[in-house]
Amino acid sequence: MREVRIHGRGGQGAVLASAILAGALVEEGRHVMAIPAFGFERRGAPVVAFLRFDDKPIRRVTNIYTPEIVLVIDPTVSASVNVFAGTPQGSTLIQATAKEAEALALPAHLARVALCDAVHIALDIFRRPITNTIMLGAFARATGLVSPNSLIKALEQADFRDAGLKQNIEAVQRGFAETRVLELDGAAAA
Repeated sequence: MREVRIHGRGGQGAVLASAILAGALVEEGRHVMAIPAFGFERRGAPVVAFLRFDDKPIRRVTNIYTPEIVLVIDPTVSASVNVFAGTPQGSTLIQATAKEAEALALPAHLARVALCDAVHIALDIFRRPITNTIMLGAFARATGLVSPNSLIKALEQADFRDAGLKQNIEAVQRGFAETRVLELDGAAAA
């Protein structure tokens, strides 16, 4: 079973990203449980969503405390939230950032880091810093656990109020193509 935590800010679509990812995983025949978490539901406040998936039925309905994959769709959220809380040895971080890995404060237990300049891509595509679908493409690139084609099929089922389907498909594709994946020492102890 795989567990994922998605960090973002209110208004960026972290919960929608979780739902789209869940739909893509179901498209690939997996069993999925998406768990949105609502706290301060105002634009700009830190938001978190969770996802659990497996090849067999999921019986566990608890919260997710030790996610092996953390997807951070906002480059500033880690300044106010510990995005690494509970992550075990050998974890993967998928981060929206223009920075290089050396410029980030990364814990030693990470096995993989994937970096995507999602804000730049979002401004190019949407003219706004909405990075959720871009970072789904980054997730696909970093983990190999879902294909871009399945994400696109899930996008076709989603309801986009402000942005069109064509733009979001381009966002997934560019997120996949423009993500840099680095293998780290944390993998050795995993």
